[in-house]
Amino acid sequence: MEFLGPCRFSHFDAFGLPVGKAVPLPTVQIGATALDQTAQTMDMIRGMLSESPAEAEYGLDIGKSVVQFKSGKPGTIKPKATAGGTNEGNRPTFVVMDECHHWISTNGGPDFYQVLKRNVEKTTKMGSRWVSTTNAYNPNQDSVAQIIHESEMVTKGFWLYDCLEGDIDVEQIRDEVYVRRALIEAYGDASWADIDGLTKTILYDRTTPDSTYCRFYFNQIAESSDGWMSKDEWSLVLSEEDPIKPGDQIAIGFDGSIRNDATGLVGCRLRDGKLFVLDVWEKPENARDDWEVDTLAVEAAVYKAFKDYKVEWFYGDPPYFQEAMGRWAIQFATRDTEYVFEFWTNKPTRMTQATERFRSAVMTKELCHDGDERLTRHVLNAVTREVMVGGEVGILIQKDSPRSKRKIDLAVCAILALEARADAIADGRMKRRRSRVVGF
Repeated sequence: MEFLGPCRFSHFDAFGLPVGKAVPLPTVQIGATALDQTAQTMDMIRGMLSESPAEAEYGLDIGKSVVQFKSGKPGTIKPKATAGGTNEGNRPTFVVMDECHHWISTNGGPDFYQVLKRNVEKTTKMGSRWVSTTNAYNPNQDSVAQIIHESEMVTKGFWLYDCLEGDIDVEQIRDEVYVRRALIEAYGDASWADIDGLTKTILYDRTTPDSTYCRFYFNQIAESSDGWMSKDEWSLVLSEEDPIKPGDQIAIGFDGSIRNDATGLVGCRLRDGKLFVLDVWEKPENARDDWEVDTLAVEAAVYKAFKDYKVEWFYGDPPYFQEAMGRWAIQFATRDTEYVFEFWTNKPTRMTQATERFRSAVMTKELCHDGDERLTRHVLNAVTREVMVGGEVGILIQKDSPRSKRKIDLAVCAILALEARADAIADGRMKRRRSRVVGF
């Protein structure tokens, strides 16, 4: 249609209906990260053209890699692959970006996408445009599919986005009724889909991760198989009994930011390792781009925590709040005891050990939490990243992608709070009581 048909607006007819016209110099590009990936789309195009009157009517030369006019008239359909520099400056009238959940940084996909998009944008006034087709992306890979999906151009309606998503939870993926219903939902009017066969595959094939079924069969951006903590694991350490009370001995973990990430304070009671959220500051959904964390509110929350509880140890990640933490360390210290300490989360050796100790404490039920939705959300958002530490593999947590809006800062706070609790106990602070008035 983009190559031959009346696909651009020409004028309105006498009845007020739009009339189309063909592109005078149609340049259609099929983009992929490797030429082999374009073969399926090119074969389908060649097959449709060769079985229709179009080949003779338009005088087409249908080659294996290029479709063009026999007469030499300008116009082509041709594949394009990831050699970004060689594609700069092209002037396509239409670009197909196929399977862009595979367009990731390791194969040059994001850079290639930017080149193709720039080329189209230079001639949008003449009607140039692009379309992207994809399966649900893996949120760990920061693929082009994810970049497009999370773009403000989509959320604000400048780009059109369409998806049929099957309504099913991972816990229901072995239930035939839910699986069949979700498949019918996701495949829509694709009447050729073998719903019975797909249902059997999902129910009885245990060799494929559930997250893969969610992505490729139900069109869901599923929780990554690299998720740090599962919902079931976290639910097992929920404790709604014995709530946190003012005056309890606690340790605190603090992770601070100014703009792009959340800022949070998580407490951990010394006697039983119970985690709770003291406060958190996250960018509201409809906030302006220049939104910043209210640093005065953070200061007030820290002082309130020291006033309401017996804070025995405070670990904070210093970036953005190093000056404030220096003041807190002085203000809250007594003649012979310090309470506020830096804990740099960008030090892999120390942070991998803390992260592994936290997960071990969940598995052995040596900690618990009060069910706060915000802490739960951040913990379940976290995915793992392997790093080499002293010749061995260690585990850190991170967001599912740098651009992701799924925050994990309270999970980092919880790790620091548990470390602070352990160091407070090791320092003998559970055995002594202290009374301190803090002015603000």
